[in-house]
Amino acid sequence: MDSSVTVIGLIILAITLVPIFFMIRSQSTNKAKIKAILAQHSNNGQFNFTLKETQNKKVLAIDEKNKGFIVIDFNYEPEEVRFVDLNTISSCKLIPTTESNSAAIVKIEFEFENKANAKKQYVPFYSIENDQLGQVCLYEDHQLAKKWAQVIQNTLSV
Repeated sequence: MDSSVTVIGLIILAITLVPIFFMIRSQSTNKAKIKAILAQHSNNGQFNFTLKETQNKKVLAIDEKNKGFIVIDFNYEPEEVRFVDLNTISSCKLIPTTESNSAAIVKIEFEFENKANAKKQYVPFYSIENDQLGQVCLYEDHQLAKKWAQVIQNTLSV
């Protein structure tokens, strides 16, 4: 009787600890990838991405002093990295794209306008193809994108 209780206890312990182990291992791997990508795009220490935010397999980071912005999307294999030197940008807007006959958003992009030639550069942030459950992450991603569009605009105005 005592050995069966011990075996059941060990099985329950294993069932709870194995997912926690894999979660911690995955987090440390992602942190190492993020750190390596940010170091790679720092242009020999020129950019120091101090303000970072992570949500739904996306990482946004900005260097407000030297004006650099980076978006890392882990929904793609390999991850998609977009870097924007804000020193060459005059403005930033958020562009949500909807379906033709509905208000459902299918894509959200940052639109950067170049200072020199007014050419527009688009950085994708949300796409419904990467939302496995169909617009589950849309609200959170849209709010995050609005917040970061404001942070970028504030950095540009300084």
